[in-house]
Amino acid sequence: MIIPRTIRRFKERREFRDSPYAPLFEPYKGDEVVSLDCETTSLDVKKGEILSIGAVRIRGRRVITSERLDIKLKPPASLTGDSIKIHKIRASDLVDGIELDDALEQVLEFVGNRPILGYYVNYDIRMLDKYIRPKYGFGLPNKAIELSHVYHDIIKWKTVGGDVDLRFDTISKKLDIPIIQRHTALGDAITVALMYVRLKFGAPLAD
Repeated sequence: MIIPRTIRRFKERREFRDSPYAPLFEPYKGDEVVSLDCETTSLDVKKGEILSIGAVRIRGRRVITSERLDIKLKPPASLTGDSIKIHKIRASDLVDGIELDDALEQVLEFVGNRPILGYYVNYDIRMLDKYIRPKYGFGLPNKAIELSHVYHDIIKWKTVGGDVDLRFDTISKKLDIPIIQRHTALGDAITVALMYVRLKFGAPLAD
């Protein structure tokens, strides 16, 4: 039986309320959002393995590029020619990669209980949960913000009829936001952060 995420989050919050990870389950009351992206070997969560993780904080209308994660993991055996064609990441690019356990600890510390923003963000959360849950006993409880939904709702409100093109490149072009190092985790995370701020506040500010 599949347990709805809201029910599972409530149960885990009770279970971990006296643990060092209790703050992760508290409602977030600040003005920060974390834009996060994972590069993986496959778009299938069950088969995929994480190659790199990028994240950057947004504070109000500012993208704080100085507060970021740019993690490369050790190359998995599943890093093949087919997956390299998509993300352009080779085993030699990950020669200085860190262990997955260290990466997960960094992610939890950096994100905290802030909302997580992304483009197809549920995929990234599911990929991380695939490894976080067995290690810690819980999944990421954070609120998820899907960039394409924010864009769709705003564009649909401004226009009448027709479908809204939700492709990454199209959104970037429509918002006049340059794509930064496409198919790198940090580049995508920063680009998504800039697009989100443009949608919410107008011209983004980067620190």
